[in-house]
Amino acid sequence: MHRASAGQTRAIGAGERKCSCVDTDKQHVFRTQSVGCLKTTVSSGLKDDCPGGATIIHETGISLDLVKKSLCVLVQHGACVFGSGRKGPGSPTEYQASSDRILGILRYPRYIYTAKTLYGDTGELIIEELLQRGHMTMSSNVKTVADRLTQNMEEGRSMDYSEVSSAFSKLVETHFLQRCPPLAGLGTTDTSTPATPATPATPATPATPATPATSATPASTTVPTPESFPDCYKVPHMTLIGRGKRQLSSEDGEEQRNAKKAKLDSDTHGDEGIYWQVNFERFHLHFRDQAIISAVANKLDQTSSEIVRTMLRMSEVTTSPTATCTKPLSANEIFRSLPSSYNIPRPILDQYLTLLVDDPMEFVGKAGESGGGIALANLARATLESVVQERFGSRSARIFRLLLRKRHLEQKQVEDFAMIPAKEAKDMLYTLLSQNLVQLQEIPKTPDYAPSRTFYLYTVNQLPTARMLLQNCYKTVANLIERRLYETKESKRLLEKSQRIEAILASLQASGAEPEQLTEVEEMITAPEKQQLEALRLHINKLDSAENQVDETIFLLESYVNSTATPAS
Repeated sequence: MHRASAGQTRAIGAGERKCSCVDTDKQHVFRTQSVGCLKTTVSSGLKDDCPGGATIIHETGISLDLVKKSLCVLVQHGACVFGSGRKGPGSPTEYQASSDRILGILRYPRYIYTAKTLYGDTGELIIEELLQRGHMTMSSNVKTVADRLTQNMEEGRSMDYSEVSSAFSKLVETHFLQRCPPLAGLGTTDTSTPATPATPATPATPATPATPATSATPASTTVPTPESFPDCYKVPHMTLIGRGKRQLSSEDGEEQRNAKKAKLDSDTHGDEGIYWQVNFERFHLHFRDQAIISAVANKLDQTSSEIVRTMLRMSEVTTSPTATCTKPLSANEIFRSLPSSYNIPRPILDQYLTLLVDDPMEFVGKAGESGGGIALANLARATLESVVQERFGSRSARIFRLLLRKRHLEQKQVEDFAMIPAKEAKDMLYTLLSQNLVQLQEIPKTPDYAPSRTFYLYTVNQLPTARMLLQNCYKTVANLIERRLYETKESKRLLEKSQRIEAILASLQASGAEPEQLTEVEEMITAPEKQQLEALRLHINKLDSAENQVDETIFLLESYVNSTATPAS
């Protein structure tokens, strides 16, 4: 599985002040694991509200040249945005970091795996290259992916550029890729701003959609959305013919590779200046749909989930990622769109639709009868109930579910409805109250708030509880990352030794060495060292798996919190 640290040029900024889900120390962990210390230090200088280039240099203590290069990489990856100063034209350019993009690093392996599942190895490498470099032209991406696929093929075989171009076009058609929005009004650069050229990912390129510069007029740090441009999902006509090339392994071929690369870079293919990026919102829409399909399958049956899958597939491109419900679909449209392999007659389909509409989870509703967004709220509620049950037991979960349904209950009512003895119910309520999973509301009969004349009602505020759990999830992931980095650091010498031996073995096998030579090299690692390496790999795999599982909970809670956010926020 490709992890987020695979690309050396990947860079992430610091969090905006509006992000209250994870503190600065935790965001520092997310940045360091992906981009290294230099760009992490520069991005940490963005923690203040829109600092200028001079402020970043002063706070980080890094040279002007390195700050420029680091900011170019951060902007190229969408980790920070820039605009002219708040004092008006002529003021130094100011930068602001994007907390959402920082925290999205955790989901990079999931993006890549989804592309592999939907579009095979070619789609996987296309997404991986774009995540590593921030944005690329289609021709550059196609050539790089074709070369990587050719490198892994048998001798004498190679990947045709047209096959990679076809997979790229399919990703654009389904909106998983989109054009970078052009930035209008770019003027001359300021002395405190990064220069246009040479970012680590795209050396010596002309001005790109993500190149910082100072605008002639006051500009906000709000980046225009790609969907606001008509050609966002239009694939350009590209004149790229050929097949992937294998990488030369001999030292003598270094100059030849450099000369060939310079020649390829100078070629024109008809898509110059058109840069592409990953559409994260489209991936999130796919993740949300998969969560709903899985929940329907677990709650009802597989046939119901396939019907819901068909409805979501019919609306996946036409529905906005922020929409709380899909566009209205008639039963006839659903029936015609069902794959023939399902063999669902029309009367059976009507029965399943009625069953889905009547289900309390409200995954499907009749047009005009529901405000939408109910399914996400119910999924978030089920997640909260699961957390309470895992931490405090089934009886506490019963009380928690009861409060979610009844809204407000006195302690005596909780004891009666939950059928739990008074002493145990009291202890459980106070435990949940101490963990902020349950709130206590006072309703006085008189203005003096006398305890004898006051109702004490227990309740659950689902949205604040979901936000608290989301913050705990981010802290959990940060701790997992810190633990993985610590384990790797402690075994650094052993890992380096293992890598050196693996490289020697690969070189000997390529040169046709004798089996005795290979065995002799393999014995350079002792049996205890092999056991230690195996234990380390097992431990790292468990930590990686835990990160991915927590991320699924994070995504569900984030989707719920974002769906309930008011426009003013």
